[in-house]
Parts: sequence; structure tokens; C-alpha cells
Amino acid sequence: MRFPDPVISVSVKSKNKQDQEKFGVALGKMVRADPSLHLETDRETGQTILRGMGELHLEVTLDRMRTEFGVEGTMGEPQVAYRETITKKVSEQYVHKKQTGGAGQFAEVWIDFAPLDRGAGFQFIDETVGGSVPKEYVPAVEKGLKIQKEDGVLAHYPTVDFSATLTDGSYHDVDSNALTFEIAAKAAFREAVRKAGPILLEPVMKVETVTPGDYLGDVIGDLNRRRGSILDQLERGSNIAVVATVPLSEMFGYIGHLRSMTSGRASYTMEFSHYDPVPRMVADEVIAAVAKAKAAAAS
Repeated sequence: MRFPDPVISVSVKSKNKQDQEKFGVALGKMVRADPSLHLETDRETGQTILRGMGELHLEVTLDRMRTEFGVEGTMGEPQVAYRETITKKVSEQYVHKKQTGGAGQFAEVWIDFAPLDRGAGFQFIDETVGGSVPKEYVPAVEKGLKIQKEDGVLAHYPTVDFSATLTDGSYHDVDSNALTFEIAAKAAFREAVRKAGPILLEPVMKVETVTPGDYLGDVIGDLNRRRGSILDQLERGSNIAVVATVPLSEMFGYIGHLRSMTSGRASYTMEFSHYDPVPRMVADEVIAAVAKAKAAAAS
């Protein structure tokens, strides 16, 4: 997966459904008329992403949509697909109990949560014995965890790289069912993860910048300022390729800055490398920004 072109997120200013449809039609016409424009929807964030030959090119595209089609669009940086994970082992007991006059609701679960290696994803293990949780209800516990892990406790990003081991529980012959165990599992996840040292993870890209030697110091200094780690320097003909890992959040707008810094003589490619913990100060900013955006959307 490579991203050599400038990218922006685009959306229509109006919340009117007719205006939104008009904006989509206009955007489609612009892309069909200009082969250098590329439109896609980010599967993770749901944003509409527009790629072009430069920031000015993308700005002109939105301006033409306003003058030629009468639709007003907004542009901004694409959202970063952050993740959340845990750093400590936690054992959580949760009892879901509700009585509403008729049939009640009851389910008890004991679940051990533990961090896994980066990239391991999610693992569910059933270690119950003696029918403490009937076998027909165990899949409901797993389902509840899978649903709830998509809504992390820090900034509502998916939680990854952890295991959940169902060790014990209890049920009621009348008041227990698959739904009650699903609810109990969701609540157990929310309670446990808050105690398990949750942290934010960010996507880190492998970046290769090819530059004339005259600009090597400037290129390396700029990558360092972007929280990059230099991995290697390779000869590429008369140029030098600087290989580094850099957080994706620091790479938006890089191509324009790189061209300006090297008089248009450098280029770069990047591809996804791995996820790394986000530094505390940066994580606090991300969490605050998400909370602000959700508050604004709710108002």
C-alpha cells in the first residue's frame, strides 16, 4: 500500500440530503474528467478521500465544484486509523442482573484479560469447567467481547492484541440466555480494560525518500522532526535514498514540503509497517480531539 500523492478528506458542508447527493455527483464528474484525480472511501474511518497531484490541484478541484456545480465542500486531513490495546493482566468478574416484573435477566462471567504481542489481534479462550457457563452460552460471551472491543475506552478506536479467557461464571435456569451473557461480557470488557493500562497505538509507515546529496541533511532533519527513525541510507544512482519509519499522522502534507525543500528534485514512497504506542502527549491530544468532535456532532 503506497501513498505517493497528496491526499485530503472531502465532505459537503450542508447536512441536507439533497445537497449531499449533489456533492457526490459533482465529485464523481470531476474525477471522471481528470484522470489525475483518484477518489476512494477509507474503509476504517468512512471518510471520502481525494488524491491529486498537489495541494493546489485539490483546492482548485473543490473551487471548480463550487463555481460549476454550486456545491460547497470542505477539505481536511484524512483521519488516522488508531488502535487501542492493554498493557496489564486483569481479572474481571461481572454479574448482569435485572428484574422487571416478568422474566428476569441473569448472567455472571469471570474473564481474564492479558496483553498479546503486537499484531496478534484478539484471542478468546474458554476454560470453564463443570458447566458453570453452559456451552450454548459461551459463543455469546465471545460475541459480546468482539462487539465491545470495536469501541475502545480511550478514544473509541478498536482494541487489539489481547486475549480474553473465560474462566468461570454462573447462570439461572430461567433468567439466563445468550443475550444476558453477551451483555455481561460487554460490561466486563469495559470495566477490565480501564484497569488494564490502556494505551493508544498509531500506524507507522516505512518511508523511502530519494534525494540529491545536496539536500540529504535537510531531508534527514525533517524526518526526525516528524518523529521518524532513520533506518538506512542507500545509493540510488547519483541520489541517496533515506529509509525511515515515520508515524502516519506526521506525513500529511509531506510531499509539498519535500518538493519545496529540495526544489522539486526529491520524491518519496511509503507503505504501512506496523503499529507503535503513541507518546503520552500526542495521545492526550488525539483523545481530546476525538472527544471534541463527538461533542460537536452531538450538539
